[in-house]
Amino acid sequence: MAVTAHGKEESDGLHRLLVQVSAGAAAEHAVVVGAGALRAAASELARFCAGRTVFVLSTPRVRALHGAALGAAAAGAASVHALEAPDGEGAKTLEIAASLWRAMLRAGGKRDSRLVAVGGGSLTDLGGFVAACFLRGIEVVQVPTTLLAQVDASVGGKTAIDLPEGKNTVGAFHQPSLVVADTELLATLERAELAAGLVEVVKMAALLDVPLLERVEREADLLLGGDARALAPVVAAAVAAKIRIVEEDPRELDRRRLLNFGHTLGHALESALGYRALRHGEAVGHGMRFALQLARRRGLADGDATRIERLLERLELPPLPAVDGARVLEAMRRDKKARESGLVWVLPRELGRGEIAADVSWHEVATELTAFLATPASAS
Repeated sequence: MAVTAHGKEESDGLHRLLVQVSAGAAAEHAVVVGAGALRAAASELARFCAGRTVFVLSTPRVRALHGAALGAAAAGAASVHALEAPDGEGAKTLEIAASLWRAMLRAGGKRDSRLVAVGGGSLTDLGGFVAACFLRGIEVVQVPTTLLAQVDASVGGKTAIDLPEGKNTVGAFHQPSLVVADTELLATLERAELAAGLVEVVKMAALLDVPLLERVEREADLLLGGDARALAPVVAAAVAAKIRIVEEDPRELDRRRLLNFGHTLGHALESALGYRALRHGEAVGHGMRFALQLARRRGLADGDATRIERLLERLELPPLPAVDGARVLEAMRRDKKARESGLVWVLPRELGRGEIAADVSWHEVATELTAFLATPASAS
């Protein structure tokens, strides 16, 4: 399997993407994507674990589904210690993180120990954060097992936990040593989980990669069916788009904020709904719908906006649940993306080009949001 710069498809259906980030110290690592990626990356995983104390963090559900993968991920370690966290967003708390750090210390964890995080986006967020903070930072490998985690959460080095006041409000930038996105692991996912992951693909494709958007439009039914080989180039292209932005702006000071299309309202919806009524990708989808309304006021062609909205419908975006608008606005005020000067919005200007808009007033947001939440609960 040859090394490629940004996701060129290989003859064996696997993709290897290199990430070069300079943030304090240079860090180059690979993202291996495709059906059978875990087998293809076995030697790299073995080198990562060789002779080390290795902590394998997962959830009971993932361990039951992918026990063999967990075992393979830590081959060659001097000792292996299983760590568990709850499924879903409930894993991302300070209490869970503290319990993991204490368990790692009791097991003899050192500065050169290793952590392997195997799970969905919440688990990879937690695992990255735990690794970033333990003894001021140990190396971590991410093995994402959901589509959303493969295309977004496990890549780019953003790690975080939640506080009751807001999502991802405590975190660190900590690049992984390796990401292994095996699309064969996605076979266990429900259709709704695949759809939620594809929303994140659309988020990136709409602003950064129009050919990827066209591919999702053409192959939506196949992708929603969980075909591992059909998903591989989609995952690779989404990761490549993200890598290009991350390499330019590793600490989200400028262009990396484009990756937050749909997240400003999406995170607020999740917080206001208690992280129960919507999956993360579903909340982002509704956030994209709202951002498209703001973008139309700033000149986005109706045809471009409608095209994105129709694709979200094809991805079976569920109805927006009833939610208190005041709670949503308060959650947005606490959003981690806010600056002292106010909250910026990521808005499409046209397909393939986005802008970071700082001229959206709270009055405009509140007015638009009231109308948005009062419309019939549907994806259109």
